[in-house]
Amino acid sequence: MKINNLDNPLFIFLLFLLSIFVNTISSIYFFPILFLGILFIAFSVCLKKRYYYSLTFIVLAFLFIELNSGFKAFSITLIAILIYTFISPKIKRILSFSTLNPYIYITIFYLAIFILWSLQYEVSSQLYYTILINIVIDFILFGILI
Repeated sequence: MKINNLDNPLFIFLLFLLSIFVNTISSIYFFPILFLGILFIAFSVCLKKRYYYSLTFIVLAFLFIELNSGFKAFSITLIAILIYTFISPKIKRILSFSTLNPYIYITIFYLAIFILWSLQYEVSSQLYYTILINIVIDFILFGILI
């Protein structure tokens, strides 16, 4: 059994606080969706291993980001549940790269967030750059921290 930082409830709580802090500051300058990919991976780990108390912090972080971005409440949580339920098993079945799967999940989750954003707001070139930068930042942070 592989143990990583996402199994630690203290790390989940610190990730919750960091995501709230960073998204509050980033909402002043650009689209506040930083750390959503890492939060999604933490969400899937908490659901898979049944860490329900840690899952509460992840859902609260999603809720804060949704309200800060102007989305409907629990829309990102619903997207995360749908991706975890329907898309993740298909990716696990098709691909045999177990180390590459979280990066694919992050990319698909950001693609779903992009679709949600484009349904609610107009699409601009700044949104493309923000999504791309956030994907790269999440890949780097996921590779370093977890």
